[in-house]
Amino acid sequence: MFKRTITSALIFGAAAIAPPTFAQAQSAQCMPRDALIERLESKYGEHLTGGGLQSSSQLLEVWSSEQTGSFTVFITQPNGMSCVVATGQNWNSNTTMAAAEGIAS
Repeated sequence: MFKRTITSALIFGAAAIAPPTFAQAQSAQCMPRDALIERLESKYGEHLTGGGLQSSSQLLEVWSSEQTGSFTVFITQPNGMSCVVATGQNWNSNTTMAAAEGIAS
């Protein structure tokens, strides 16, 4: 009985601390672009900061909030699905710094 209890504890403990699988991570962070933008604007107060084409089929966008300092980087596919690739805090806009130093932007 003791051996079975220890074995079960080890198995469930390892499962609890294991990182999510690639499929779980992808499904949790990908959604239609419209839904993602609505969430970024309403929940985090973020707005489009910049972006560009990463390839002919991928649009990379950076959204940030000057009030909270949060930021989100995501890639949108041609089918309208967007996947978050990075989030963080303490966003710092270089355009403000460049203007303050007299560098043309």
